[in-house]
Amino acid sequence: MKNTVHMLKSITNIQMMSFVITTEDDKVIVIDGGWPQDMPYLVEYLQGLTGLEKPCVHAWILTHPHNDHIRGFIELMEGNPDALDVEKIYYNFPSAQFIAREDLDTGAAEMYRILPLIAHKCCIVSGGDELDVGAAHFEFYYSHDSEFNHNVCNNSSLIFRMTLGGKTVLFTGDAGVESGKKVLRMYGGTGKLKADYVQMAHHGQNGCDRDFYEEVAPKGAFWCAPDWLWNNDAGKGYNTHIFKTIEVRGWMEEIGVTENYVIMNGTQVVEL
Repeated sequence: MKNTVHMLKSITNIQMMSFVITTEDDKVIVIDGGWPQDMPYLVEYLQGLTGLEKPCVHAWILTHPHNDHIRGFIELMEGNPDALDVEKIYYNFPSAQFIAREDLDTGAAEMYRILPLIAHKCCIVSGGDELDVGAAHFEFYYSHDSEFNHNVCNNSSLIFRMTLGGKTVLFTGDAGVESGKKVLRMYGGTGKLKADYVQMAHHGQNGCDRDFYEEVAPKGAFWCAPDWLWNNDAGKGYNTHIFKTIEVRGWMEEIGVTENYVIMNGTQVVEL
């Protein structure tokens, strides 16, 4: 296998996030995974990449407990755990009670419910931690911070940078403006946030602000956005709905992004 980022398509055309990373030394990393409907495609995709009936996932990173990111993982671990050989699971979630302050439908409670099934594989990661999975090196800059009492689930997203094949990719999950600003205060000007590619926070709208992306200064951006979100169109035409995607697309063009990878166009594959 090559050093490659695979951003998987949405089976439901609902916003979701699912990445597969492959390395030159045959390691496989999954980030989030999407909805339960996305799991058969993920498993099939991994089978195709590895040539194995039961592929090994050497590391599965869960950015935060929103259902469009982890519900598929939860149902796979509970309902079909033998589909994949998952070695390690990395996450850092707030308590279900903390998230419930916003009365959100998240997967946090379900994650904690199935924890006895997977606890022996789980590792809690925090800001400042580093991780090597074969040729891939991960630096975690941010994890859940209880100081934020607004947009708490999105602001619990892990923010981390992967270095692989001499290139860097910054992952942000659904990070909100608040957590993005905190990371910028901590690491702005150090070069740690600079990356060749960035995964756009919160599917490319209403996430990290422009200053954050200016610090990253990427050449390419991964957008986990179906067509309706990419075009801010809920049925009445281009840029007629409430999403900020068009505004953010403008930021990224002005910042100098020349490569946009969007799930509305299907699975996107980028060699590093």
